[in-house]
Amino acid sequence: MSEQIIEGAPAPDAEENRRQVLYWRLLARLFDPEEQAGLESASLAVVEDIGLPSALLDQGASVDSVVQRHPELAAEFDGLMAPEPDEDGGRDRAAEVRRAALVSKVLLNVFATGSGTVTAEQLARWQSDAGWLERALGCRPGELRGGRGGANGAGGGPGVSPTGTGFGGPTPDLSRLIPEIGPELGALEAGLVKRMHLREVLADPALASRLTPSMSLIEQLLRDKDNLSGVALANAKSLIRRYVDEVAQVLRTQVEKATVGDIDRSVPPKRVFRNLDLDRTIWKNLTNWDPEGERLYVDRLYYRHTSRKTTPQRLIVVVDQSGSMVDSMVNCTILASIFAGLPKVDVHLIAYDTQALDLTPWAHDPFETLLRTKLGGGTDGTVAMSLAQPKIAEPRNTVVVWISDFYEWRTDELFESMAAVHRSGAKFIPVGSVTSSGRGSVNPWFREKFKDLGTPVISGHIKKLVHELKTFLT
Repeated sequence: MSEQIIEGAPAPDAEENRRQVLYWRLLARLFDPEEQAGLESASLAVVEDIGLPSALLDQGASVDSVVQRHPELAAEFDGLMAPEPDEDGGRDRAAEVRRAALVSKVLLNVFATGSGTVTAEQLARWQSDAGWLERALGCRPGELRGGRGGANGAGGGPGVSPTGTGFGGPTPDLSRLIPEIGPELGALEAGLVKRMHLREVLADPALASRLTPSMSLIEQLLRDKDNLSGVALANAKSLIRRYVDEVAQVLRTQVEKATVGDIDRSVPPKRVFRNLDLDRTIWKNLTNWDPEGERLYVDRLYYRHTSRKTTPQRLIVVVDQSGSMVDSMVNCTILASIFAGLPKVDVHLIAYDTQALDLTPWAHDPFETLLRTKLGGGTDGTVAMSLAQPKIAEPRNTVVVWISDFYEWRTDELFESMAAVHRSGAKFIPVGSVTSSGRGSVNPWFREKFKDLGTPVISGHIKKLVHELKTFLT
């Protein structure tokens, strides 16, 4: 059939055709493991023609290996999927083709996870590639996966479309999809961890050293810790401690940004050099300035007040340790330990499923706390409430943080006891999820009940809980 030319239609754009070839290859490889010879050869011709290495089309090559051989590409991957708009509103089609090749490499390496058993080396490579995807989205490596809950498993293909507005539009800004991409990355990583022979990997120090601590890995270690011993258990504990220390450093920075209490001017300032208020001292002694000798004679030194008014506060953290709340369990355990280190904050920690466990003696050490948890099982918050209520000695100086998805067995009984805590004058904060992504499910019945009570459920980034606690405790 002869080629038909439609009057008024735009002429074919060679650069646009190249870009479409690369994205069609990406989609074909994501949803069909079999190579499409035509797309592969056409994509290779495009990549070589624009001066990029053919290794970008090799799914077996990690982004790290490509960047190691071609270090000039590292800067191009950073912010790759969060491009700044052109000031003149135009499109650099040649640049879009180059960006399509790099985007395809990152997305294919991350979202095409294959099947079968996963080795420690393969997991480490995937984690590295996922880090490059996070960098491409304008985030730090590991930042998006910090709050995953693994809701959707590892199968099912990619969670985003690589072209957003279609093949005919400009290179999309995928950074707006970060709230959706983060949980998907976590689900993929959780699936890879489950496909590992983790116990065998942990028993080999060389293989275990290749693992990078992550929420998905920590969840699996916490579930399996009772079945480990010897070298495997030691390596598991080392990975858990590394992850706890990393997360604690981030959360500690967030907590320490706020001052504790108001300045107490009834307490004289300590007369030490670090408290010297140099500006005020100079200002107050300006009348003693000697213009001839160009000297300032100081009659009195002024110091800053550093003592702050604080009221002893009790923080009771109750955490649902069922399987759906692992991420929140880890984050809140670490957060409780940080607040336990603040002056005049008395922290109590309770974990529960169908039974409750008082972890207060270990609240200052999140590592030891997590080792004493037992993930999984059903959920009965009334057993936790029986431990929490006796701890509320002075309601006005007590805050109760309850972290759960609130899918409970005895709903009416539990809610009535929570409402009683609120009416007593204690600060009651129900929390649906405290993750980096904010993704989580909360029982709608409880959500509406808490809203009517005047204590709406906090669901979202852990910074929200940090803010609420600092407001009450400082």
